[in-house]
Amino acid sequence: METLANIPLFKDVDADTQAEMARQCSWRTYEANELVIDFEEESCDVRFITNGWVRIILRIATGKEMILAEMREGDYFGEIAAIDDSGRSANVTALCRSQMCIMPQSIFKMALREQPVVNERVMKLLAQRLRMLNERLAEHSFLQTKHRLYTELLRLSKPRLGHEGQRSISPPPTQKELASRIGTRREIVSREVASLKRAKIIDKTTGALVLCDLEKLNSMISAGWNNAN
Repeated sequence: METLANIPLFKDVDADTQAEMARQCSWRTYEANELVIDFEEESCDVRFITNGWVRIILRIATGKEMILAEMREGDYFGEIAAIDDSGRSANVTALCRSQMCIMPQSIFKMALREQPVVNERVMKLLAQRLRMLNERLAEHSFLQTKHRLYTELLRLSKPRLGHEGQRSISPPPTQKELASRIGTRREIVSREVASLKRAKIIDKTTGALVLCDLEKLNSMISAGWNNAN
């Protein structure tokens, strides 16, 4: 039988309770590019990623999209609909073959009521996501497009192993993806990326986008905030 033992949210729940909850869940595999949840879908279960990678997208009627987040093994989504009984607030698509535990709303809400450690972790996660949304709202309200791009590159990056003072993004995002993340057109991202490459602030290597000059990039972001209207 599938288990909840490897899902971080439930790691401190006793084994018997985990087993009882698991019996009431279902488990499903999604293929790459398969739709997991659609915007405004009338469902309230919570999905836990046990293996794989998904993208959360906000899509409007005209077809325009904004990438809100990407999630991997150990992450979960759908908790908002489970808590407030509303429709889905975004679209979720698998980026690669992904396995998920699908927990019914009733079981998730029972865990919130009866397991204080689960309740606290969910509250902390919601607080973190709210802070992130506030940061992105401030960026969209006050920063020019190029400074939003610089900030997003830093947000997506991780320290580059063996290269102190550098960070990298792997796999490298496409210009279309970057445009969707910051709410602009691909052509604008293309122009700004080319400018950063000419200035040797970023570079493209096999399988990664490298942020070579973090000091300069951070300085440019600070200048953007200082000049914000």
